[in-house]
Amino acid sequence: MTTTVYARVESPLGELLLVGEVPAADRPDTAEGVRLRSLSVPGQKGGVAVQDGWRHAPEAFTDVARQLEAYFAGRSTRFDVPVAEGPGTEFQRRVWAALESIPYGSTVSYGEVAAQVGASGAGVRAVGTAIGRNPLLVVRPCHRVIGADGALRGYAGGLERKKLLLGIEGGAGRSEP
Repeated sequence: MTTTVYARVESPLGELLLVGEVPAADRPDTAEGVRLRSLSVPGQKGGVAVQDGWRHAPEAFTDVARQLEAYFAGRSTRFDVPVAEGPGTEFQRRVWAALESIPYGSTVSYGEVAAQVGASGAGVRAVGTAIGRNPLLVVRPCHRVIGADGALRGYAGGLERKKLLLGIEGGAGRSEP
């Protein structure tokens, strides 16, 4: 049995909603044992909303908030955050794992992600759908995926936020394979 906890954190993207799980044996009022299940922005397509029974526990997210602050300030290039397994199909998890392998400041195309997960051709659309369902914006860097022509395409948090994140990372151009 787990307890669902949440907190809100200010950021350049707006107020982030952090949702995590804490095993029943751990105390939900500390950062020990919390696993991040969702990180969403205001107005996010498919974003979560606080549910009845969830516990407001900002202290459980102290480390996550500190890492986000360092990232937005340009002092950190990666996240070391325990993540809850959460929902998602096996295919979505493969796509999400591919996102985690995209280096800071780099971009790749949807087609490159599709090829990496063995879903080339018509699978590019399925990859785009899986990326759009990424529950961990920013931490799992779906913003680093762009169109094959270098154009910004799709982002559940909105293209302005995608542009902002790529600007923070200095990743305005495409990476070389």
